[in-house]
Amino acid sequence: MFNNTQFPRARKFWYQGKLHDWSRANIHPMSHVLHYGTSVFEGIRAYSTSEGPAIFRLPEHMDRFIHSAETLSMEVPYSKEEMVRAIKLVMKENKLTSAYIRPLLFYSYGNLGLVPKFSPVELVIGAWEWGAYLGEKAEKGVHVYIVPWRRVHHSQLKMTAKIGGCYVQSAISGTEARSLGFDEALFLNLEGHIAEGPGENIFIVKDGVLQTNDKTESVLEGITRGSILEMAKDFGFETRISPMTKEEFFQADEAFFCGTAVEIAPIVRVTDGSIGQGEKKEYAIGKGEAGEITLRLAKAYKDAVSGKTKKYENWLTYVHD
Repeated sequence: MFNNTQFPRARKFWYQGKLHDWSRANIHPMSHVLHYGTSVFEGIRAYSTSEGPAIFRLPEHMDRFIHSAETLSMEVPYSKEEMVRAIKLVMKENKLTSAYIRPLLFYSYGNLGLVPKFSPVELVIGAWEWGAYLGEKAEKGVHVYIVPWRRVHHSQLKMTAKIGGCYVQSAISGTEARSLGFDEALFLNLEGHIAEGPGENIFIVKDGVLQTNDKTESVLEGITRGSILEMAKDFGFETRISPMTKEEFFQADEAFFCGTAVEIAPIVRVTDGSIGQGEKKEYAIGKGEAGEITLRLAKAYKDAVSGKTKKYENWLTYVHD
């Protein structure tokens, strides 16, 4: 039996076409995914609006979910429309007004050879209340640690897919950063450029220009990242997509993480641990506090996801049609 202490208001999850009590387990311990990380997933948020709960950019998330499955040669057992209906059902059954939603496709019980040729693909969907991923510091600004390990390179694996096994690197690095007293980790890529956080994209601001990187820099081009680029252009800000050196990051006027879980979190300090056993040097980003452009975009993002901005209402899928 499992309690839901870390999953507030989670009472039911959807698994293979049926709703199940949250406290009951349904997956065999010899399932392929538990041994090799052969899964794909999405992190999706729903927000409270005046029209009821609304899921942010659900079609885009589901398109990437299916793309990720194709990367692992998965035959998805449900259509996009069926999965959307299942996500809405989970929201309704748990009576959630806002939520973090996690659909997961995985190779289940069948065989334990590396190639899951006898292991069927199964789908599970859960949802629960979840605040800002980095907690209260997400608004005031976080101190990040550049880890010595380089991000999985785009020449090694498709970085356009959210593959469960890849996030072992994220878990290790995020744990290491926190054990040293930092709020979050930050990866360089094999070229030595700034890549991304364990589960976040990164932006910097210099002289009013917003800069981020793309998949050639070994990052997942996040859906939140794309939304921010669009909003920034609507505000009249110049945007740039290009490689980001450590020096550009250290000398930025502002910096912030973005992603479904973290939303928008200012980065105010950074410690460079990328040289391994060498000296770790600390830098303040800009004035060492959340920047004006970051805060403006964070407010605009909050307004968009909560249905307060007509221009971005097409980004919302309402749970109760």
